[in-house]
Amino acid sequence: MRTPKAGAVIAAQLRSQIVRGELKPGDTLPFEVELMAHFGVSRPTLREAFRILEAESLLSVRRGSRGGPKVLLPDESVASAQVGLLLQLKGTTIADVYEARMVIEPAAAGLLAQRRTRVDLADLTEAISALETLVEARHDGNDETQRHELSHEWTEATSRFHQLVLERSRNQTLAVQSAVLREIVARHLDIAVERTFEHPATPRAFQRMIRSFKKLVTLVEARDAEGAQAHWRAHMEVGSKILIPAGSDTETIVDLFD
Repeated sequence: MRTPKAGAVIAAQLRSQIVRGELKPGDTLPFEVELMAHFGVSRPTLREAFRILEAESLLSVRRGSRGGPKVLLPDESVASAQVGLLLQLKGTTIADVYEARMVIEPAAAGLLAQRRTRVDLADLTEAISALETLVEARHDGNDETQRHELSHEWTEATSRFHQLVLERSRNQTLAVQSAVLREIVARHLDIAVERTFEHPATPRAFQRMIRSFKKLVTLVEARDAEGAQAHWRAHMEVGSKILIPAGSDTETIVDLFD
């Protein structure tokens, strides 16, 4: 068995303290001299531990007399970057990502219906209202810049609704699994919506989507878990056919980032 390096051992101890909440976001670690004495290591070994934790977005190290290592709270973007890179290296298609979402999100919708609160219903309804406002504003976009901004805002508002479904399911594993795919999906959705934003049929498609969102909220309000799951699966299947038309199912994630 390979013996871990001293720097990795120290990083593991500090990581454990951060995960357990003994070290909180914003806390500054003691001076290097104190930590070196505490762990019984040299400065290079201690800084190796800092570099490991910096790479994991758990520490931010500022040099200088007023600097020092400060504890950070990483978010899903850290995992998203790594997972996105791994999927790109594997040549993963966009269709493959949507297939995974069609497994995850309907399950989350069912859990949401079981566990929803009044606040959840209010937030979902507010997200729908934002989408309705954007549909109306679409007719007021007079130049290319305005239309581009409206298209991007629509993408963000749609993603917000999906995000609420996942987060309010109150299953952390489902929420995190989907969150790591969020950047990929958002980038693809942004491109797909902008391509079709000026198409005459787009307003009707937007209205159908809003009606589908409202139906989900009705099912969630009624605590109809089975109905919510079935509806959201059908919704995502239809959306997948629109966003990934025939012939484009071989497009890879790499294509999105070129």
